[in-house]
Amino acid sequence: MKPVPGASITIKDSFLGMLSDASGNFALPVKKAGAYTVIIRSVGYEPVEQVVNTNDNTDLQVILKTAISSLEEVTVTAGRKPEIVNRTPASVQVINAAEIKTQAFISSDISHILAQAAPAMAFGTNTTSNTGQTLRGRSTLVLIDGIPQSTPLRAGGRDIHTIDPAVIERVEIVKGATAMYGNGADGGIINYITKKSTGVKPFNAESYVGLTGMPVHGNKTMGGRFTQQFNGTIKKLDYIFSGSYEKTGVHKDAEGTPLSPVYGLGESSIYNLFSKIGYNINDKQRLEAMYNYFGSAQSSDYIEKTGLYGVMPTTGIKGEHPGEKEGTRYNHNAYIKYLVKDLPLHTNLDASAYLQQFYTIYGFTSYFENGGQSTIKSAKRGLRLNFNTPYKIKEWWNGDFVYGVDLLQDITSQFLTDGRIWVPELKLNNSAPYLQANATFFTNWIFKAGYRYDHININIPSFTQVKASNGVGGTFVNGGNLSFNASTFNTGLRYAQFPAFQPFISYTQGFSIIDVGRYVRSAKEDDIERMQIQPVKVNNYEAGFNSRFSIIDIAAAYFISTNKVGASLIEENGLYVQQKAPEKTYGFEVSIDAKPIHNLNLGASYMYAEGKADINKNNSFDDAEDIYLNGTKISPPKTTAYVRYKPTDDVSLYIQWLHFGDRNRFQKRGNGTYAFGEGVVDGKGVINFSGSWKLNKNINVNLGIENLLNSNYFTPIAQWSAQNSDYIKARGINFQLGLGIKW
Repeated sequence: MKPVPGASITIKDSFLGMLSDASGNFALPVKKAGAYTVIIRSVGYEPVEQVVNTNDNTDLQVILKTAISSLEEVTVTAGRKPEIVNRTPASVQVINAAEIKTQAFISSDISHILAQAAPAMAFGTNTTSNTGQTLRGRSTLVLIDGIPQSTPLRAGGRDIHTIDPAVIERVEIVKGATAMYGNGADGGIINYITKKSTGVKPFNAESYVGLTGMPVHGNKTMGGRFTQQFNGTIKKLDYIFSGSYEKTGVHKDAEGTPLSPVYGLGESSIYNLFSKIGYNINDKQRLEAMYNYFGSAQSSDYIEKTGLYGVMPTTGIKGEHPGEKEGTRYNHNAYIKYLVKDLPLHTNLDASAYLQQFYTIYGFTSYFENGGQSTIKSAKRGLRLNFNTPYKIKEWWNGDFVYGVDLLQDITSQFLTDGRIWVPELKLNNSAPYLQANATFFTNWIFKAGYRYDHININIPSFTQVKASNGVGGTFVNGGNLSFNASTFNTGLRYAQFPAFQPFISYTQGFSIIDVGRYVRSAKEDDIERMQIQPVKVNNYEAGFNSRFSIIDIAAAYFISTNKVGASLIEENGLYVQQKAPEKTYGFEVSIDAKPIHNLNLGASYMYAEGKADINKNNSFDDAEDIYLNGTKISPPKTTAYVRYKPTDDVSLYIQWLHFGDRNRFQKRGNGTYAFGEGVVDGKGVINFSGSWKLNKNINVNLGIENLLNSNYFTPIAQWSAQNSDYIKARGINFQLGLGIKW
């Protein structure tokens, strides 16, 4: 046995807590003697809950068991309250801080981290866009500490790239439709939970500096990354401040050819500023405030040289960019939160007010008359009141109620940088009360059922559609209001008595509105009131299980997801219309983790998803006329495998294999080309490496290598897109060599 420094010790039903010191010791910060229930957690170990009586003068020794996987992690996203993952009747994954750090050494791109660490996530796009990076074939709602990042009114595909991984404590992924957070969660939720102070001292600091680039064809590829964090606890006050800056070099493929800079990650400056301050008024009340700024700007010496799909890749050549620099100029997130424990009926309250402001600039394109450059601007503000009241009916029957209300205002627009209005200011107001009942029977039967009612009103002002270079557009559209109501329901059951087999079943619903902005900017109707826009309600059916044996963890699930009204926009003669045909996605995922010896971890996962649209609308998805959903929804099968080995306590080595499979579901059109999203995907695998060497207790050296074997391939989106401009190769071998110092 060895001490576990930095373990989190919290006193149940209070905000009091501390961390163990370098020797693994801790002392409870209580004023009154008595019995207290403490919860002890540390990354890589199973949590322990134990009663401690301070009247005893003997020392307490707690032994933590090594965890194989993340099944014992705690999630707050799935049910808006703390829950152990393997006691939740749903598919939930938690990517903890240790895994994020390991993956971030390979790539600081958060979409890559998700693709590498989460089996259900589609392969990354290698660009600033996350178009097609779906979760089980469905779009997801992305959150930062519960603040929505997605812009469903005009989905710009930037919601995953909204924060730097250096300030993320963990990522919670809820798979499948969920009603708990409202509009946009028809495929699930990705919630970035930001860090909080981990120091018991008044002042702690950690610095990181890294060098990035390509070890071959390295000319102009070098870049760098710097992060500085401060945190501490001063009596009742705790704080954390962080700043990071990254400058990327030219991105090239495996043969050394520069990649197209359009939506590219190369030659970019990326910034992130973060702060969180908490104040424990007493052991029952806490105030907390958070602010995060993320921004990026590309300054490239290259322009796009368009290739030919299936024949010649699109690359970058020297040239001068027209228009403004691409990138997200700002993404501001802030909240102020008031937490109260033990109100009447032992109720806990989490009340928060938040705001988000987002502005991104896309590349210059000749699509518009006389050319142009589009932007998306979004401003959200909201209020959440979340109550949690426990109950006990019998000794064998207890649980709690989670209930409250969400209020949200979202104003989103898409203007060109020269002032032309492509999408006017869409103003959404959303109010949604909800109630969820959770029950535990005979200790190991866990049941939940919930209901949410969303009322949404969208105001769209009158505007004149932007004219395209082919002459389409220029129509005046009379403004108006769209109103939607949605009732969504969820229920689930898990049996958790036997670690060797903990099965669950669930039925959940999600609600979303299609990309309204994309529809209205090219709609055939000239009046908002006559537009044929319908909300989408998704039904998700799922069955799965977790199994834990002595050295092996297994998690598996099979899912079916349906919606009567199409959730996809399809292109018809250059215009986007809502595909009204019912849709069905289905598939399964399985992951296995093993720890054959104390310093070796092994694991693998497989994810398969498929989807169809019922053109005949007869609720049959087996007719010859039914069509497969394209690549914007359905990703090819994905396989991952990893080995983590610690030859000594100070050295950690990690190697990972990721592979996307083939998908060939569509025929070429009459002109010999594929429609957008219907291109053939040929599978490919890539190997990544991450290593860490602890020189002493304060200094770490890290090395990450992406595409270790310098594979020359096209990403899935480059293939299924079937567009000349998207036919871009993946990045070749690249590295990050870093030094971390605690002081």
